[in-house]
Amino acid sequence: MESQTFLSAFILLLLVTDPLGGIPLFVAMMKKVPKARRWRMIAREVSVAFVVLLLFMVFGQKFLQVMHLSQTSLGIAGGVILFLIALRMVFPHPDGVFGDTSEGEPYIVPLAIPLLAGPSALATVLLLVSRDPARLWVWVGALALTMAVCALTLAFSEKISHVLGEQVTTAFERLMGLILTAIAVQMLLDGIRQYLASL
Repeated sequence: MESQTFLSAFILLLLVTDPLGGIPLFVAMMKKVPKARRWRMIAREVSVAFVVLLLFMVFGQKFLQVMHLSQTSLGIAGGVILFLIALRMVFPHPDGVFGDTSEGEPYIVPLAIPLLAGPSALATVLLLVSRDPARLWVWVGALALTMAVCALTLAFSEKISHVLGEQVTTAFERLMGLILTAIAVQMLLDGIRQYLASL
């Protein structure tokens, strides 16, 4: 059961961070960064994203209490955000999934935030912990593995883009967007069901 929970959390976080979907943006940004700095930059950006998500994960419950937010409202809000991100994955936007990005070497924005630690990822880690706080270390492990996969994907983004080609990468991103849409709808339905039950 623990392994199934870990696997489901890892898959959900991987879908939300969508490292393959960020490959075109990352390849474009890498053209402006010297090769000697790329590994260091990837480590920095992934570390920042991991720390931000970890902070939200650890202090998520206190954040909800301070803001007077219920788990039901968080679930519905998370579902809405995931749904909007998923729509951009299924129907590509000229500015990409996260909108327009700045020029020059990425420094926290837009790679760490919002490409990796975006609103949907923040809402997801908060939701995971709020639903089952006793399994915090399971969620942390799933997050760490997700960030490791993201780092490897970004490190080899140019090779992956060359091997797969633009069409295959786009098709895979749309497939992940479709799966994420189903997850978002399920989160919305669960949140609405909880709300109706509390009336």
